[in-house]
Amino acid sequence: MSVLRDPAPGAAAAAAPYDALLLLSFGGPEGPDDVVPFLENVTRGRGIPKERLKEVGQHYFLFGGVSPINEQNRALLDALRKDFAENSLDLPVYWGNRNWAPYLTDTLREMVADGRRRIAVLATSAYASYSGCRQYRENLAESLAALEAEGLDVPRVDKLRHYFNHPGFVRPVVDGVLASLAELPEDVRAGAHLAFTTHSIPEAAADTSGPVEEHGEGGAYVREHLDVARTVADAVRAETGVERPWRLVYQSRSGAPHIPWLEPDICDHLETLHGEGAPAVVMVPIGFVSDHMEVLYDLDTEATAKAAELGLPVARSATVGADPRFAAAVRELVVERAAAERGLPVERCALGSLGPSHDLCPVGCCPAARGAARPAAAGADSPYA
Repeated sequence: MSVLRDPAPGAAAAAAPYDALLLLSFGGPEGPDDVVPFLENVTRGRGIPKERLKEVGQHYFLFGGVSPINEQNRALLDALRKDFAENSLDLPVYWGNRNWAPYLTDTLREMVADGRRRIAVLATSAYASYSGCRQYRENLAESLAALEAEGLDVPRVDKLRHYFNHPGFVRPVVDGVLASLAELPEDVRAGAHLAFTTHSIPEAAADTSGPVEEHGEGGAYVREHLDVARTVADAVRAETGVERPWRLVYQSRSGAPHIPWLEPDICDHLETLHGEGAPAVVMVPIGFVSDHMEVLYDLDTEATAKAAELGLPVARSATVGADPRFAAAVRELVVERAAAERGLPVERCALGSLGPSHDLCPVGCCPAARGAARPAAAGADSPYA
């Protein structure tokens, strides 16, 4: 746990100067009629025809047009509020989405009406990348500009650091792997491989992820995932006494075929492992905070069907979701950042070899792959300092 040397008395002061936490997420449709409008929001500006969006949305229709992400965010909200209350952290928690209700701008407008002026932001993406960090900061800047245009007071927003290697994120993943190994048939369990999965992104976006000094060869995005995978694999070995082969693989590619994206794809990897004689595989979705559509469809449906076709036993381990340890980690991140903002020395929790991430995204961090740079809040280049 973070050690904070703070002269302020009591836990009630631990969140100062923050007066609210904003859970910032992607959003998802909650019924069949929502699917195409949701995908129009996601792909706005790319000129994709509605008929193509209907094709893309088929995996949502398989599940009644409902993405699980919104319900999972509600569960996380409940877990955060419960943890904060039990630990006397007097900090209200709000929720806003990038692509579906509750929309970010509406939530920020509500927060301003409630008198919130200094907001800590938790994004439901644990790693550095344009779509997982910079784009959320652009969304924040766009929403703050909308409030400013309405003549409202613009609050200050501070995005909490990347938490991919925080114990409260990593340890639930380890437990998920152990539980999945126990689900495998006993005769293949000891030889099971671990396939750590995350969202594929264009190689160019990966290479420019993180601070400028970390650009190249997959950038911070690949480096951070590899470090978490290695940390989890080491912990599983310590718990089971078995050294298991593992690899970082990718899923959910959505780009044009001529643009290089991170590989190998999970289904291709399963074919390779089967050809090499692997007895079983545990798929570990370390790139995802909750079991949303990319997990439910791309792993539980497509990859699991591929494994069945190959006759390869597989299990899929759980994501962190609303695990109480993750909720506690978020509280620690808030208290840690609050203490730093008050000018106090802070010890930051981090497992693996990379150490804790930065509080303030530097200039040039995770740029967009194309187009002119857009204003981004909560960073060194923020127009809303």
